[in-house]
Amino acid sequence: MAIDEQPSSPKANLNQAIDLINSGQIGAAMRICRDALKTDADDVNMTALLGAMLLKSREMGLAEKYLRRAIELAPNFAKPHEDLGFLLFETGRPTEAVEVLETATRLDPQSEPAFYTLGRALAAIGKGTESDVAFEASFELDPQRKQLALAAEHHKAGRTEEAERAYRDLLRVDPNNVDAMRLLAGIVANRHDSDEAEPLLRKAIASAPDFYLALLDLGGILHEQHRYAEAIECFESAVELEPNSSRSHFMLASTRSPAGQTYQALDSYRRVLELKPQHAGAWLGFGHTLKTVGHQAEAIEAYRESIKARPNNGESYWSLANLKTYELSKDDIRAMESSLEDNEGLTDQSAVNFLFALAKVNEDSGRFDQAWNYYQQGNGKQRSLEHYDPVQTEVSNDEIIQVFDEPFLRGNTGLGNPSVAPIFIVGLPRSGSTLIEQILASHSLVEGTSELPYIGRVATSLNRNRADGVNYPFAARELRDTNFPALGQDYLNQANAHRQTDKPHFIDKNPNNFPSIGLIHLLLPNAKIIDARRYPLDSTLSCYRQLFAKGQTFVYDLIEIGEYFLQYQRMMDHWHQVLPDRVLTVQYEDVVTDLEGQVRRLLAYCELPWEDACVRFHETERPIRTASSEQVRQPIYSKSIHFWRNYEAHLGQLIDVLKPVLPNYKQYESINQDDSASSVV
Repeated sequence: MAIDEQPSSPKANLNQAIDLINSGQIGAAMRICRDALKTDADDVNMTALLGAMLLKSREMGLAEKYLRRAIELAPNFAKPHEDLGFLLFETGRPTEAVEVLETATRLDPQSEPAFYTLGRALAAIGKGTESDVAFEASFELDPQRKQLALAAEHHKAGRTEEAERAYRDLLRVDPNNVDAMRLLAGIVANRHDSDEAEPLLRKAIASAPDFYLALLDLGGILHEQHRYAEAIECFESAVELEPNSSRSHFMLASTRSPAGQTYQALDSYRRVLELKPQHAGAWLGFGHTLKTVGHQAEAIEAYRESIKARPNNGESYWSLANLKTYELSKDDIRAMESSLEDNEGLTDQSAVNFLFALAKVNEDSGRFDQAWNYYQQGNGKQRSLEHYDPVQTEVSNDEIIQVFDEPFLRGNTGLGNPSVAPIFIVGLPRSGSTLIEQILASHSLVEGTSELPYIGRVATSLNRNRADGVNYPFAARELRDTNFPALGQDYLNQANAHRQTDKPHFIDKNPNNFPSIGLIHLLLPNAKIIDARRYPLDSTLSCYRQLFAKGQTFVYDLIEIGEYFLQYQRMMDHWHQVLPDRVLTVQYEDVVTDLEGQVRRLLAYCELPWEDACVRFHETERPIRTASSEQVRQPIYSKSIHFWRNYEAHLGQLIDVLKPVLPNYKQYESINQDDSASSVV
């Protein structure tokens, strides 16, 4: 393995390059290697070292060139054989890798990594017996590798308790084993213990900054927690390490989109599709993002490509149907019906998507009874996939009402962050909140963002480090004067990650914030809060007819939707009682029948000057990330008013549940679909 000792100057250069590598200065080390090779193109040590660094930097083409040159210069030099074998395996050439790695292990029988990669390459070409022999040789040289492999075997077989014990045992012996850290983090993350998973992954990355898989895993955890800026940083680092990996670009695209980096997300999706043209998930995400920016024709094309790449993925068909303004073809209908009938390889989630799409097709053709049959099937199947407890909803609301009473709110009003920037739009989904958002976001002083999760995150942050088990909302009673502005600033800091402009106001259109109005009032006393409301039967039925991406777990059962509306009404009645005039209620039917009047009312409440653009909201070009995106790009229309009457024969249970609140909306029962503000175009 030893190479004849070189003259002192080349040896000094080699040592300097190695020192730079050890200190993490890879670029500087590469420059020394390249400069040395200009002087002596046959310097095998510099050639092999440069090839190894290029491999580490994932520049596979150049790395292969230098590694093969090193082997040509010194056929008995084991390390470039080991590196080249690893490169060949990583680039999908296991047969070639086996030949090179067998030479590497013959030249250096103590090279544990060479034996391990040889085992993987042999397994990839179906040589199981030879693979086992290579792995055993690797394990003999590194017993901890064997322990890790046994733990991973448990993990793969679903024996997670045994795997977790094995990973923890290994880390007690070798606390810096980054593979064990990452794999243990995966287990604890799957049981939603991110408080342990995140530090494990951060420690692994600190020990191995180029640990690509750990960066992806950490980014995934941060994405799940809506910590998009941090997740994007992880994925961008992964892209730097693996610029030709479709996986890292896809995860970056999937995070940029909800983070409000819509156009950057489009660029990332395009890069995925350059690298992997048949990536069904990328075509689907690309379609969603194109829809967000209003490029409907391109979105349709992307959804069609997604169907070609994965015909059994019902989400692509539902996405086409959910454009609201697009009609699926007879061939589409046959394909969906065929997929449901065959059921081979069809996931429950895809089946739900097909059922909702077929419901929409029948509904658009006026076949309401057939549509209802599909809606019932789709909702029933989706309900079985959700975890929703209506009793817990009621109990939670009981606690909020108990804590946020009039004396508590009066005693702490005005202590929070004084920012006037946030405008919250709350209510039930499908109640006109996107329309209100589009009206306000058409104003030159207002930026529309998205449905932000951060008020909920601020609330749950009060639960941390509480050994006594006191959680939100009761923990709110223990806040001190200094806590209110600090928590308000926490919300603003997180929301700012979604801001793309410096406009003085921004909209947080998360309908699920309505139980948190008391908290919003205390933390952000100058924020505006708008309640988007709609006739109860239209509001609840529209929820039942919509397949949501996630988060609205109460909408897939008619009785549960009705009961949820009663809870919503109860909470809003409470807020109007304890915070009179704090929340502006905007009724969808009023907006449709008197657009200009309601726009003036909205702008007056938000203390914004009149701008004609707000009544021409459909002309405003901006990303819109909700199911109503295509609808609010049209002039105001009234065809959705009392749409529930098309399904009245099927709504007996829902009507019975909603009877206590229907008298509150009696004035809207006589509105016809012809009574819209049709003069506003």
